Amino acid sequence: MPPVTLVGVVETVQERVPARAVFRLAVPALGVLAAEPLYVLVDTAVVGHLGALPLAGLALGGTLLSLVSTQLTFLSYGTTARTARLHGAGRRAEAVGEGMQATWLALAVGVVILVAGQLAAEPVARALSGDDAITEQAVSWLRIALFGTPMILVTMAGNGWMRGVQDAVRPLRYVLAGNALSAVLCPVLVYPVGWGLEGSAVANVVAQAVAGGLFLRALHTERAGRRPAPSVMWAQLRLGRDLVLRSLAFQACFLSATAVAARTSTEAVGAHQVVWQLWTFLSLVLDSVAIAAQSLIGAALGARDARRAGGVAAQITRYGLILGCVLGVVFAAVSQVLPKAFTTDPGVLSTIPQAWWFFVALQPVAGVVFALDGVLLGAGDATFLRNATMGSAVLGYLPLIWVSLAVGWGLTGIWTGLTLFMVLRLAFVVARWRSGRWAVEGAVRS
Repeated sequence: MPPVTLVGVVETVQERVPARAVFRLAVPALGVLAAEPLYVLVDTAVVGHLGALPLAGLALGGTLLSLVSTQLTFLSYGTTARTARLHGAGRRAEAVGEGMQATWLALAVGVVILVAGQLAAEPVARALSGDDAITEQAVSWLRIALFGTPMILVTMAGNGWMRGVQDAVRPLRYVLAGNALSAVLCPVLVYPVGWGLEGSAVANVVAQAVAGGLFLRALHTERAGRRPAPSVMWAQLRLGRDLVLRSLAFQACFLSATAVAARTSTEAVGAHQVVWQLWTFLSLVLDSVAIAAQSLIGAALGARDARRAGGVAAQITRYGLILGCVLGVVFAAVSQVLPKAFTTDPGVLSTIPQAWWFFVALQPVAGVVFALDGVLLGAGDATFLRNATMGSAVLGYLPLIWVSLAVGWGLTGIWTGLTLFMVLRLAFVVARWRSGRWAVEGAVRS
């Protein structure tokens, strides 16, 4: 089916959805999205007080583990896009069936990654850090944390299908249950029990096991086919191909940033860990309205209502810009106070400002970029997003970040590269949104 073009369409009250419909999905999604990075922030604060070396090990190990979840975002975002269209077309059983097949994929891929990760942890960490002490700390943490991988992926698939059928509250309860328990366990295992850095990894595995188990129980109660369906999984993998390539571009950028920071100094990689975890946290806060866009736009296009999809897209973009501006102001105001919650190391604290003001200034840009990412993901426009992200990485981030290593720019060079990456992505997604070529109607995007 040819795309429905929205160029020149003026947003009217009839094309929009009530604000409460957006926030009914966005607020619980914010809780889900914020729960994991908030737990990581707590973990960073706990480990940060062990010293700069354990913090550097957590930075590298955590970056490698995040490679798993971010590389396989199709289990969440791709499932939402496909499920929302079916839900909008009134085909709930098929929509839940998408979630079942995504869960089968999650379990299979999770076991493979667990085994491969145990074998590859040390050589990969050594190649990235270039420092034996940091490598030892990172590998010690990572080999334990990898046991949570299958349930990390099950949780992603569960979030995907539940968002698609506009059930936003249960995922919040499930994720909070796991992370709340682990947030209590982490400081206990690290300090009184005396497991140090490894204690944080054990707490991480507990969080994933609890949340993943709850999503499996939710699927068990649904009246949907439970057997593997290769044809459905293959269709998910075709959409996943573009999202995986897009994630590879992200990971090439973010792993390069960690590697350059690690080769600069222990203080630099510790400072980068603190600011980067805050960036990740706020990125997911901004992404909460984009999650609402995925569900609402997928449902609108599945119901063959392109005008409503256009109105939602404009709303989400506006909300993202406003939220990004607010966050920028808030984190500018706490610049002298908040870093001290994560570390007392004088070297790390003195290095943090090199990245902090880039982080603050980028929030409005990120608000628009993530909002439009959600719009395009909800429409299933994965091929464009793949090309835009890879182009921004190749033209902007990667060349600048490795030049910064060669000439000694440190964190300033790393975050200048991120700024260029975000500005290029902004240009691409705004142009696509204005073109209207993303709005293809139907229960399945052709």
